Amino acid sequence: MAPPLGHARQGVHRTGPARRSLLAGVAAVGALGAAGCSRVATASPKQGGDLLRRLRAQGVVRLGIAGEIPFGYIDKNGELTGEAPELAKVIFRRLGVEKVQPVPTEFGSLIPGLNSQQFDVVAAGMYVNPERCAQVIFADPDYQMLDSFIVRKGNPKGLHTYRDIVEKKAKFATGTGYAEIQYAVEAGYRESDILIVPDQVAGLNAVEAGRVDVFAGTALTTREVVKKSAKAEATKPFAPLVKGKPHVDGGAFAFRPTETGLRDAFNAELHKLKKSGELLRILRPFGFTRAEMTDLTAKELCGG
Repeated sequence: MAPPLGHARQGVHRTGPARRSLLAGVAAVGALGAAGCSRVATASPKQGGDLLRRLRAQGVVRLGIAGEIPFGYIDKNGELTGEAPELAKVIFRRLGVEKVQPVPTEFGSLIPGLNSQQFDVVAAGMYVNPERCAQVIFADPDYQMLDSFIVRKGNPKGLHTYRDIVEKKAKFATGTGYAEIQYAVEAGYRESDILIVPDQVAGLNAVEAGRVDVFAGTALTTREVVKKSAKAEATKPFAPLVKGKPHVDGGAFAFRPTETGLRDAFNAELHKLKKSGELLRILRPFGFTRAEMTDLTAKELCGG
């Protein structure tokens, strides 16, 4: 499971242990898990690969998703949706591929599934970081993400950064596998003292019940989950520190390393959508704002 809310990009550190969370999506994975049983053809050894040609011929592209709202999931009507699948529908149609087919899996299985030919592309809003860049190639990010806290109304403890949590000895929670675990530890919070909950809804419940003082998540998920809460609010988004420097995460589509041709064609269409403003229109229904739009590149986030 996300962006930078109008912050200045200069001086922002963009490497480090960014890992977007694995949120609840078990039902969605189970519902269409069988789709992951078939495999796609092995990529052509020629430079750039020929996957795009083959996708055009077959008329369908298989998307690896992780059942995570709002990034890529199956809705209550059994339909594929989310920011990444909806963006994929637009871009692949422009590339001459009319249909998208979801292949649900666990978040941690997305890269292995991609590289073992179970689907053609990862469409899960995956954060770009150097470790992943050693295994797959990424399009440029379609969104960027900052962190935010869920706190009691009025933020009585004045918690705005991970360092505040440490200094004020606040009871801290975050989600399973969230990057926020590492950010809190880097600020000096003892990992064994962190309450780990399944997702942002559980985090909101913990704050409302007074079991913790603060829950950390992405700016997008925290602001969405508190909308109907009478007891909690989301703090102003901020960039966590990684190695002492502000860090901004960016999420993107991932491709097999051999398929640079498909990645480059995808990137070309993505940049057209950014320039026209259509990208925001596509992502807005999923809670994204202008602040989540980005000109970050995969090269930057990969560390080179």
